[in-house]
Amino acid sequence: MRAKKDLRREMRARRREFVATLPASVRALILNRPPAAVAERLAGLGTIGLYYPVGDEAPSLGWARWLHENGWQVALPRLAARDAPMQFHLWTNPWDEDLLEPGLAEIPQPRADSPAIVPDALVVPLVAFTADGHRLGQGAGHYDRWLASHDPIATIGLAWDAQLVDDLPVEPHDQRLTAVVTPTRLFWSES
Repeated sequence: MRAKKDLRREMRARRREFVATLPASVRALILNRPPAAVAERLAGLGTIGLYYPVGDEAPSLGWARWLHENGWQVALPRLAARDAPMQFHLWTNPWDEDLLEPGLAEIPQPRADSPAIVPDALVVPLVAFTADGHRLGQGAGHYDRWLASHDPIATIGLAWDAQLVDDLPVEPHDQRLTAVVTPTRLFWSES
């Protein structure tokens, strides 16, 4: 869909410009752990799937480490090929990057010998989002396809405030998020 392609380009530029204004020392402190309301929502779940942040994506490694320290298992996506289904594999120690290997586009992913698992909840990257939980992803559809064939308890987007938009083109396969967390706000999309 051309509208999504153009919007992705615009929103990536907006995100890049926003992140460039943040000093590295400030970026290091942002999104270090889930807000209390999100942690409460995740209580009792065993495994949380996250993404490994690339470039100017909202940082998720603080969440991975905090979740691990507080008793959750952490999993990252693993893709064998661009058109292969996304799977999640355990990242048994989110401080040890030696447990990861380069995947597609050199994005770190768990090594092939790490255990595959289906997360109970998912923390997802995004290019843009609406306050009511619609998400514009990178365009490959990996997360939407995974969500369509699984039923996680919660799907949470991590984003910069600059990624909020009033509306997005939504297609039938697009999966709505439970919540979106930014450095300044928490948007719940369900009642």
